[in-house]
Amino acid sequence: MSAQPQYPSQPANLGMQVTTFENPMGIDGFEFVEFAAPAGQGEQLHAYFRSMGFSAVLRHRRRAITVYRQGGVNFLVNEDPDSFAADFAAAHGPCACGFAIRFRHPADTVFAKVLENGGEAIADKANTRAVPAPVVKGIGDCMLYLVDRYGEKGSVYAEFEPVPGAEPHPAGFGLTFIDHLTHNLYFGNMQRWSDYYERLFNFREIRYFDIKGAKTGLTSKAMTAPDGVVRIPLNESSDPKSQINEYLDAYHGEGIQHIACFTDDIYATVERMRAAGVEFLDTPDAYFEVIDQRIPDHGEDVARLARNKILIDADQETKQRKLLQIFTQNCIGPIFFEIIQRKGNEGFGEGNFQALFESIERDQMKRGVL
Repeated sequence: MSAQPQYPSQPANLGMQVTTFENPMGIDGFEFVEFAAPAGQGEQLHAYFRSMGFSAVLRHRRRAITVYRQGGVNFLVNEDPDSFAADFAAAHGPCACGFAIRFRHPADTVFAKVLENGGEAIADKANTRAVPAPVVKGIGDCMLYLVDRYGEKGSVYAEFEPVPGAEPHPAGFGLTFIDHLTHNLYFGNMQRWSDYYERLFNFREIRYFDIKGAKTGLTSKAMTAPDGVVRIPLNESSDPKSQINEYLDAYHGEGIQHIACFTDDIYATVERMRAAGVEFLDTPDAYFEVIDQRIPDHGEDVARLARNKILIDADQETKQRKLLQIFTQNCIGPIFFEIIQRKGNEGFGEGNFQALFESIERDQMKRGVL
């Protein structure tokens, strides 16, 4: 048997000053997000991740599961027909059926404490999971894996083998780690799920937004784990026809709305993705015409921002702590991706929420949803 490669711990987010607090479970970043699709549609996931700059680096020895990697971001494509992922995809269509959080403490100890705190176990067979790790129920009944083997502590991918000729840690188009996972919820469930993450892992609310469009609205509560790195914003619709409800209808339930990935150079990353065929949300030219007034002395190339449709935001107090962000079109069912670069800003683009919301709402109007 060949030696298992070692995988480094998730790199620190050098683009922001993270806020940390009591971490009883020893949370230590995201490990992966797991994706699946109905039978025969898996190749679309492979193709899309390649267009984002990911490379297949590991394949399961006995099952149809592939690990795609770029920097510190791991995406699993699970095509095993006898798996939780297959059942989840049959119910939801192309989906993000699970994700993994790293823990410095033993996973079995964490699992026992999570159940004691009110976490819900998933009624599955252990061999139907993508990796051998304890799991608890996440939002929309997805799998939340509790992983303790990473970095110098080993590898959760012990049942996988390297893809021949693949670079084990490809730089790809410059994505470095998962910044946050945003979830969409049914109306009235926000408090339930924020309490769930607080009770289980000592998450805390760090942001709250109330966004109003021309015809619809949403509220969003951003939750963060004690390590300051695992961030899970929660969206709830305030209107039956909003984009949140459209997602819930298409996905047949609650779940991950988008996955945000960090880059140190958003211009280069987005330009390479565009060249590879990734489609991004459009933003009206008027948005870029007022950037200088909205954020004086921002120091960014407005022409390059406009050419790539990249959004910019800054803190309200100093206007100096910035972030740059852009969102793809829906690409895995109703799920999309965010590419984000932080320049001292811990937020989620609050100043852009309105612009993004209105952009999606305009698209809904074009499609006759509103």
